[in-house]
Amino acid sequence: MTRPFLAASTLDELKSYCKEHGFPAFRASQIDSWLHTHLTIDPADMKNLPSDLKSALKQDFHAPGSLISESSKSPDQVEKLLLKLHDGECIEMVIIPSDKRLTFCLSTQVGCPVGCYFCASGRNGLTRNLSAGEMIEEFCIGSLRAGRPDNLVFMGIGEGLLNFDNLAITLNRLADEFTFSPRRITVSTSGFVPGMEKFAALKREFNLAVSLHAPDDNTRAKLIPAKLRYPVAEVLAAADKIAENNNRQYTIEYTLIDGINDSIEHAVKLGKLAFAHHAKINLIPYNETGGSFRRPATQKIDDFENAVANTGARVTRRIERGSAETAACGQLRAAKSNEVSK
Repeated sequence: MTRPFLAASTLDELKSYCKEHGFPAFRASQIDSWLHTHLTIDPADMKNLPSDLKSALKQDFHAPGSLISESSKSPDQVEKLLLKLHDGECIEMVIIPSDKRLTFCLSTQVGCPVGCYFCASGRNGLTRNLSAGEMIEEFCIGSLRAGRPDNLVFMGIGEGLLNFDNLAITLNRLADEFTFSPRRITVSTSGFVPGMEKFAALKREFNLAVSLHAPDDNTRAKLIPAKLRYPVAEVLAAADKIAENNNRQYTIEYTLIDGINDSIEHAVKLGKLAFAHHAKINLIPYNETGGSFRRPATQKIDDFENAVANTGARVTRRIERGSAETAACGQLRAAKSNEVSK
């Protein structure tokens, strides 16, 4: 039997565990407080628990199942953590501080099955899904290291909506057990329509970010493989349904790549699409990862942004943080994988 993750336990589950194993009922509330108030996931650090209960929790749960293996911090204090999972696989999470807020970027899978041609995360395909416990441990590990965040974005390695059941458990437990506001949690998708339809059915105020990267299907085909690529119209229709159900404006994420999707014609199409669908646009100048794709010149990026804005659409440009060589999503894990293979 697979061991559960202590980090993902609810108070009711902890009460059942204590009852089944002969521990007083009040111990469940103590464990719950350590988990959901103090974000402590290692029983060894739960100071008011007796040693036999600590040992039992260590034996019966992954507590924790993930450990920080490596870290990389940029000059602007963005820190990327490489987490080693209980089975030896690795994922990344990123801690992004600013003057006003602290944001964590969390992964949802080990690797990624989408395989966007320009992205480092999916170059080696999908290894496996993350469990809800592993995703919650990312949140807790980051919190113990940097403090409780103001915002969570599921924009790390993986397509979260292809791991929907585990992601939904994670989202709901973060909101309900950890009292983290759904309005401060964003889920990113490459446009996996079946998963978007399930996300809409949650009818909770989680934010949506759609990694569209192109305003038309022909351009998008140059960036995203066919196996998991849906037509732009279907993707936006699914996003509209989510907005209708949760009353939250969604974001179109658009990575600008030189000579592929950065023309003024693309900008005008994108702006008109976003305006028609009441979506906002986040422009992301491409972070080169060693492949054939290139970042546009600064003037071209400026011209693109101005052309989008002139359509009446709401557009921002992502503030670039984490300028170290492993800044792009997936690169720290990829570097570790290459090191192991050598």
